[in-house]
Amino acid sequence: MLNPNETAKNFPQPLDKVALTLVLGLIVAIGVLLLSGEAATPRVRSFSWQDREVSAPDRAFILTFSRPMNEKSVEENLRIDPPLPGKISWAGRRMAYTFNAPVPYGLQFQIQIQGARDKFSSSNDIRTLSEPFLGKFRSRDRILAYLGVSPEEQGQLILYNLSANPPRQLVLTPKDLIVQDYEPYPDGSKILFAAIPREARGKEVNLPKLYTVSTGIKRPSEDKGVTTWEPPGKPELVLDTQEYRNLRFDLSPNGKLGIVARQNLKDPMDFGLWMLKPNSEPQRLETQPGGDFEIAPDGSSLALLQGQGVAILSLENPNTPVQFLPQFEQVLGFAPDGSAAAMVKFNRDPSNPRRSLFLVTTAGVEQELFRTRGSILAAEFDPTNRTLYCLLTKLIESEDAYREEPYIAAIDLKTKDIKPLVILPEQRDIQISISPDGLALLFDQVVTTSKPGDSASTVGPRTASGAVVTNSRLWLIPLSPGTPVKDLPAPITPERLPFSGLRPLWFQ
Repeated sequence: MLNPNETAKNFPQPLDKVALTLVLGLIVAIGVLLLSGEAATPRVRSFSWQDREVSAPDRAFILTFSRPMNEKSVEENLRIDPPLPGKISWAGRRMAYTFNAPVPYGLQFQIQIQGARDKFSSSNDIRTLSEPFLGKFRSRDRILAYLGVSPEEQGQLILYNLSANPPRQLVLTPKDLIVQDYEPYPDGSKILFAAIPREARGKEVNLPKLYTVSTGIKRPSEDKGVTTWEPPGKPELVLDTQEYRNLRFDLSPNGKLGIVARQNLKDPMDFGLWMLKPNSEPQRLETQPGGDFEIAPDGSSLALLQGQGVAILSLENPNTPVQFLPQFEQVLGFAPDGSAAAMVKFNRDPSNPRRSLFLVTTAGVEQELFRTRGSILAAEFDPTNRTLYCLLTKLIESEDAYREEPYIAAIDLKTKDIKPLVILPEQRDIQISISPDGLALLFDQVVTTSKPGDSASTVGPRTASGAVVTNSRLWLIPLSPGTPVKDLPAPITPERLPFSGLRPLWFQ
C-alpha cells in the first residue's frame, strides 16, 4: 500500500517534471502571442470589391479589419477616388459603406485608408497606426445597343461602347437579317431579338423568328463564380414560325426566363403566352387571354392586361391571378427594387376624357401623380426610386383640328412635382431609356417615309404604325440621380450622339 507522505517527499517525479515544463512553455508561448498580438499593426484583412467589376445593383462594399478599430479614425481617413457619397455602418470588425446612388459607369475607383487606429491604442502611439491600404475596383462600361438605319447597317443590331478609348462600335447580327425588336440579358453577355430575313416579302414580314446573339462581353457566372465568354456575333435560333407567329416578348430581370406572346397560324383565335427557359422546350402558360405584359423585378410574377384591368399573375400558377386591378389599363414599368409600378388609369367619361398616371406600391397604396388630356406613352424609374421619367404628350386644340405635342418630363415621386425637360417634334414613335447609373437618358428621333404602311416591298425597320424608317437620330439627356425635380435645370438641351440609330437601350 502506498504512503501519501512518501509520495510527497519524492515529488517531483520525472513525469511531473515533463508536465510542468510543458505548462510553463505554454504559458510563455501564450504570453508572447498576447504581447505580439497587442503590438501587431492593424490592417484591412479583406475588401469585398477588390479588383471586381461592379454594376448599379451593387450598392455597398465591406472592409474587414484584423482587429477591432477606432471607428471614427477609420471614417476620417477613408478616401474614395473618384468620390462616392454614402453612409458607413459597423458590425464588429466589419465596416459597410453604402452608396447614396448607383456607381457611375465607365470609371476606375480607388479606396485608401492611412493613419487609422485600433480600438484600444493610444492616440499618441504612432506605432499602432494601421497599415496603409489601397483597394481598387471598376464599374461596368457605358454600353448601349440600337438598330442601324444607315444603308450599310440597316436593320442590324449594333453595340456601342462609350467607355472604350476610342469609343467602339460592333455590329452583332448578319446582313441577311432585319432586326425588329430586341432586349439585352441583364448580364449583357447576350441579346434576345426578333428578326425576319432581309428578302422577306408579303406575310413573311410579319413572321419574325426569335434569336439570341452573343455580345462578347465577359461576365462572371452567378452560379459557378467563374467568368464565361463567347465571341461576339453568334446568332442562335430560339423560336421558329412554323406553327406560331411570335409577337411581343420580355425577359425577367435575372435573365433566367422569358415570356413570348404567340399566335397560332392556323387558328388566329388561339393566342397565348409561352415561357422560355434555358435548355428547355417552350412551355405554354395556362392564362386567360390578355394583351400587353411585363415581368416583375422578382422574376416570379407577371403583370398582364386582361379585359379592362391589370392582372398580377404568379408564373408558377398563372391561371389564378394573385391580384386584379380593374381601374388600370396599362403597366408602364416597375421600380428597380420591385416596390412599386407606374400604371395608367383612363377616365372613360366621353365629356371629360383624361388619363392619369399612378404610382401603385406592393403595399396596396395607389397615388395619382399626374393627369392629362394628352397621352402617357412611357415611364421609367430612376435607380434611386425617387424620380419617374416620362414620355408624355400635350393636347393642343385649334378651331378645326387638334394635335399632340410630345415631351419628356421628370416627376418627383415624393412631392409629385413635375418638370418638362425636353419638348420633342410631333411624333409618337419615340423610345426612351434610362442608364443604369441614372446619369443619362437616351431617346430617338425617327424620320419616316410620308406614307405610313408603305409598300411591303420596302425592306428595313418600321415604326409601330408601319411606316418605313429612313433615318433616326439618337439623343442623350444628362441627368442628376437623387436630385429633387424642382432643382433640375429645365429645359435641358440634349446632346446628339455622333451616329444614327433606332430604339436605343442602355446595357445594365
